[in-house]
Amino acid sequence: MKRRDFLRKSVGAGFVAGTTLSFTGYNKLFGAELPETDTPYDLVAVRGGEPEAMFDKAIEAMGGMGNWVKPNQSVLVKPNIGWDVIPERGANTNPGLVRRVIEKCYEAGASEVVVFDHTCDNWRRSYQNSGIEAAVNAAGGRILPGNDESFYRDVKVPQGRQLKEAKVHELVLNTDVFINVPVLKHHGGAQITISLKNLMGIIWDRRWWHRNNLQQCIADFGTWRKPDLNIVDAYRVMMQNGPRGVSEDDIVMMRSLVISPDMVAADAASARLFGAEPHQIGHIRIAHEMGVGTMELENLSIHRIVV
Repeated sequence: MKRRDFLRKSVGAGFVAGTTLSFTGYNKLFGAELPETDTPYDLVAVRGGEPEAMFDKAIEAMGGMGNWVKPNQSVLVKPNIGWDVIPERGANTNPGLVRRVIEKCYEAGASEVVVFDHTCDNWRRSYQNSGIEAAVNAAGGRILPGNDESFYRDVKVPQGRQLKEAKVHELVLNTDVFINVPVLKHHGGAQITISLKNLMGIIWDRRWWHRNNLQQCIADFGTWRKPDLNIVDAYRVMMQNGPRGVSEDDIVMMRSLVISPDMVAADAASARLFGAEPHQIGHIRIAHEMGVGTMELENLSIHRIVV
């Protein structure tokens, strides 16, 4: 399908909103603006800039990285590095955003920032060709592998309905702060992948999830360990053929970013950017019902920024 045909045939009203919004339309995307308060925002959405600049605006509006990273704390930054493809394919988190997040952690006083993913393609090639290995090194972080079962530890998921246990990478257990940095994109099995789905990259036995009610397992795991902060890369968004994609024709330049400590809220807002209502995405709806977070954006304090 030619790109212009894809744009005409595949988009819903929300997707059109996400890609061609006017300033006024963008402000209305997540519901009515609540009155300004002195309390921190629940969610910040930024549109129209480069990933690094949008993140700078977002974290400033949230009160600064120091709200999450204290001096001498160790930090795990978890992007999506699942695929052996170049950044222009949008299958992995934008490397410039990853670099900027690490830099902000160090500015806040982090003692160490580590990065890893349990990749789907060859991990060495995924790390290299995604551009994320170079970005981590340039920012002074440490990138580690997730390709061996010996790195993973058994944990219980007591609130899980389908998923009762999992093998989790030891870095998640041994670091003080957990920052989740997913990329928004289409996913053939889970409909879309954002913050909740990105946590499948910290576990070993994810094939079991695919065979045993994937949407429920994703929501179940959200009850075990909530990331301290979620930063959704919606700069270059894969609208079809996910999660790996086929070509750059799968991509729409959305130039957006969503940030929230509540991963259900972050995913609900990102789903609307994608063109879906949050309740239409199984794992978002279930996670909301289980109390992992909220998809009721209309009740949140949301700050919208257009760069």
